[in-house]
Amino acid sequence: MQSKLDQLTTRLAELNDLLSREDVTANLDQYRKLTREHAELGPVVEHYALWRQAVNDATTAQELMSDPSMKEFAEEEIRAARERMEQLQGELQRMLLPKDPNDERNIFLEIRAGTGGDESALFAGD
Repeated sequence: MQSKLDQLTTRLAELNDLLSREDVTANLDQYRKLTREHAELGPVVEHYALWRQAVNDATTAQELMSDPSMKEFAEEEIRAARERMEQLQGELQRMLLPKDPNDERNIFLEIRAGTGGDESALFAGD
């Protein structure tokens, strides 16, 4: 999962570079695709950065465990960092689930009253 998230982070940097070019709006279809992809990757990469920060916090707190005066603080920091890591990892797993291609499509649903027949007799109490 971490290698996939690293790839997404790299891709987001590429998208930022592509979207910052002057001629990006020359092809509007390509521009829309790039902005849509950027909008999809942004939250995932942001959560991944938060997860990496929690890992770094836990590592730093582990180093503080050797100092007796900081041991209690370090234990609390490690516990908090691990809780954040677990929460963020679950959210990242949900975010990485494949999207349904129909999620972005609209649907019109028309509901009509019955026109009669056997069905209407059942509801009328006959």
